[in-house]
Amino acid sequence: MELRTLRSFLAVAREGNVTRAAQHLHITQPALSRQLAELEREMGCELFIREPRGVTLTEEGMLLRKRADEIVSLADRTERELRSPVAEIEGDIWVGGGESRAMELVAQVATSLEREHPGIRLHIHSGNGTDVTERIERGLLDFGVVFGTELRSHHDSLLLPHEDRWGVLMRRDHRLARRESLTLEDLRKERLIVSGDKDTLSDNTAGMIQGLVAQGFDVAATYTLLYNGSLLVEAGMGVALCFDGIVSAGEGTPFVYIPLEDMPRVPARLIWKRYQPHSRACDLFLRSMREQYA
Repeated sequence: MELRTLRSFLAVAREGNVTRAAQHLHITQPALSRQLAELEREMGCELFIREPRGVTLTEEGMLLRKRADEIVSLADRTERELRSPVAEIEGDIWVGGGESRAMELVAQVATSLEREHPGIRLHIHSGNGTDVTERIERGLLDFGVVFGTELRSHHDSLLLPHEDRWGVLMRRDHRLARRESLTLEDLRKERLIVSGDKDTLSDNTAGMIQGLVAQGFDVAATYTLLYNGSLLVEAGMGVALCFDGIVSAGEGTPFVYIPLEDMPRVPARLIWKRYQPHSRACDLFLRSMREQYA
């Protein structure tokens, strides 16, 4: 399975038409058709449903498209890194993380590096803990910022000087909006909107949704991105359990944020794959993070 063939496959998948894909690739339509047929023989399955007006992907084709996107992206990134000039540090740094003010620490270091080395480019992927960890495993991310998760044995980490605080986001006209702090018991009669990402929870609160339901709390909805959760709060569905400082709350906003007294703070860590070769840009980023925050 050659990269050239995967690029051809992706072009056909995007265009939905072999002739248009061949024009885009600057090859003949018969040559492209032969590549696709050979790829299907190699895979041992049909990748396309061929119709008079074009082609669509089979289930196997959709799986290959996902993997081919990752393989081609990783190959292109490796080629860019190998071709970068030796005298100047430049290249891409890929960091994944969830919604947290801890990402400000990454932004501060990356901004300083970019000023010294304009060829460095930071790419931030937003995702939950599972998504970020899996992308590190596949080499699609260099680093991840995770919250309170247990580390895998082949990961290294840097504990960051940041802990997230659990609290409640609610409308300003809510009956509890004037309280300075709350406990979970205060929310017994409320409809709760809870993060569906168990991997952002600390060890002490893992499985929080199941625990709340078991204790008789009314979990009305879940969210992955708090912005979407805040829309549910604003619409009056309920109150959201969340970290502080993600959605603006206070004067001039429709929300207030009240901390929870009986929920532990959640530490943030920068993680990366142990023994993973890094580009010079990534090595410099990691060294700078350690110097700044270790």
